[in-house]
This record gives sequence, C-alpha cells and structure tokens, in this order.
Amino acid sequence: MATEDAVLLPAEQLHQFMTDVFCFAGVPAGDAKIVADVLIASDLRGIESHGVQRLRMYYDRIKAGILQPVTRPETVKESPTTAVIDGHDGMGHVIGVHSMNLAVQKARDFGMGAVAVRNSSHFGIAGYYALMAVRAGMIGLVVTNTRPSIAPTFGVQPLLGTNPIAFGAPTDEDCPYLFDAATSIIQRGKVEVLARAKKPASPGWVINQVGQPATDADEILKGLNKDTHSLLPIGGYGEQFGGHKGYGLSTVVEILSASLQMGLFLHNLMGIDENGKARPHRIGHFFMAVNIENFLPLAEFRKTTGEILRELRSSRKAPGEKRIYTANEKEYENEFRVRREGVPIIADLQKDLIYLRNEAGLFQYQFPF
Repeated sequence: MATEDAVLLPAEQLHQFMTDVFCFAGVPAGDAKIVADVLIASDLRGIESHGVQRLRMYYDRIKAGILQPVTRPETVKESPTTAVIDGHDGMGHVIGVHSMNLAVQKARDFGMGAVAVRNSSHFGIAGYYALMAVRAGMIGLVVTNTRPSIAPTFGVQPLLGTNPIAFGAPTDEDCPYLFDAATSIIQRGKVEVLARAKKPASPGWVINQVGQPATDADEILKGLNKDTHSLLPIGGYGEQFGGHKGYGLSTVVEILSASLQMGLFLHNLMGIDENGKARPHRIGHFFMAVNIENFLPLAEFRKTTGEILRELRSSRKAPGEKRIYTANEKEYENEFRVRREGVPIIADLQKDLIYLRNEAGLFQYQFPF
C-alpha cells in the first residue's frame, strides 16, 4: 500500500538492516538472517503486512521477554514420516525453516513428511515454507493458527485466528504455483497497514460486538485485543455468501495446528496470562511435504500442472478484463519490480526504522528520511 509519502529503500539494504537489528536484539547471526529472509520475501512479494512493518513488533517482543531470541526447537516425538516439535517460544521463522527442512528430508527418504509444531511464534508468510518444498521438487502444505481475530459464523466473539493456508506445487513454468491466503477476508496485518496509512477498512471486512460493520482501523485493532471486534471469514457474515465455508477452513487449520501436537488453541492464543500480563503466544504450525517422484516422474507432474494453469489463464475473460491470473503470478512479477525499484517505506514506518536504528546504534544506515 505505497502512498505518495513513501520512500523506496533497496531490498538488499533493508535485508541487512533487519539482520543487524535482530543480531543486536540477541538473535544469533544465522538465525537473524533467516528471519530477515522471511520478512524481505514478504515485501518483495508485495505483502506489506508481513514484511519490514513487523520488525518493530518482533524487536519489542524480544525486549519484553515474550520471544526468545535464541531458538532451540526440540523434537519431542518422531517417526520415519512424522515429527512433533516444541519451539520453546523461539523465533517462529527459524522454527518454520527447521520444520519444513525436516519434512522435506522425510519426504525425500519415505515419500511424505509431516511436522507438527507447538509453542512457536508468528512466522511471517506461510508461503515462504511451502516454496521450500517446491524448490525441492515437492508439494508443500503449510498452515498455522494465530491470535484470535475471527468470529465463528453467527457469532461476534473473535476466537479463531486468520489461520492461513499455503499450498505450493512445481510447474513447467518459471513461476511455481503458490496459493497463500488467510481464511479471513482481511488479515490483522493488513489492518495494521491501514492504520499506519490512516485509511479505513472496507465495510464487510470487520464487525463489532453487536454484529455491525466496523471500518476505523485503529478502533478495530484495539477491539481485536478487547474481544469487541472480529474479522469476518472468507465469504463474509452469515451463510448467504459462504461465510460458513471460510469459518470451516479456519477451523481445519486450528485442528492441524493444535490437536496433533497438544498445542494451545482459540482464546488461549491471546498472549495474555490469567493476570492480564503479556506472555508468549505459543502458536502452532503444521508442515507437510509430498515427494512427487513417489507418484510419477516429476517432469510429468510439472507438465500437467502447467497445462492446468495455462488453460485457466486462457479461458474466456469477463468484459473489460485484460487478464486472468493464477495464484503466485502477481507476487512473482512484483518481486522483479521491487528488486528494481525498492521497498516502499511509508511515513509511519519510517519512524520505526529510525527508532530501531538509534536503539541498536546502527548509524551506518543513512536513510533518506
């Protein structure tokens, strides 16, 4: 959501700055690079809600003791094709890379690999990890529960998270297939971006505690933390346009992210203890990798998948529409543009970067704002 007051920063500079900030916060250098990789991948793909705009949030959580800067994922149960990981409140991005690497290795050895994670934290965009499987020539599936923000259909209390689903598959095209989306119409991070830009949410995205539309982004963010506002699931309010389907998908994610690993769920993910004090969110994830070669030659899979996508894109277009997209095309194209032009940093986010630069003493970064 770049605006006229946005300043463009080179992606490489921003990546190094984030790495240095995490190192200052106590994150080991290798892990700091992983976290920065996930964040910059989001900005490159045009998903501003999960990129550098989240840097201050992670820094503040580490400083407050909510996030452990040194991540120590522990395997608590394992079989040839499965594993349960305890993240011990470490950096979710590091836990995510560790877990998908493990799932891919199991799939390489035994055809499929599935890893369930408990006691983790926000891990950025789920698609980052699905693409790890795709680069290994596999299908990747990743889901995670998150802080409560979605009300069940016909309800007004936020209980389910935005609970994204990411599915990636290799094709015979340069751009792999990647579906990566929240099970809500709008995710919390997008509301944060709107609040930074002083813009309203659209009617139909959020409801208040009496089921009426809410549009003030600042009030929505406050309300999500007070159980007075709820994001709506895909399909919107009620059942007329399929809101119960989005609600059902979100529940599927909650089950995969909690039930397999004896993890926390629903309201217990608020990140607040019985005394009202902030504590680790203890989020759960689920990673799956499927070795395509155990079904058929990878080249055949790539060809069929590519043909599916090309047939979809070449179908009849609605009047006035120039192009039909398949998932990941826009993000794939956006990455080339952002690498060339830079990452847009709006005025409110500029303040965060200056604050973090000064906090960490990283005065070698002379930002043009």
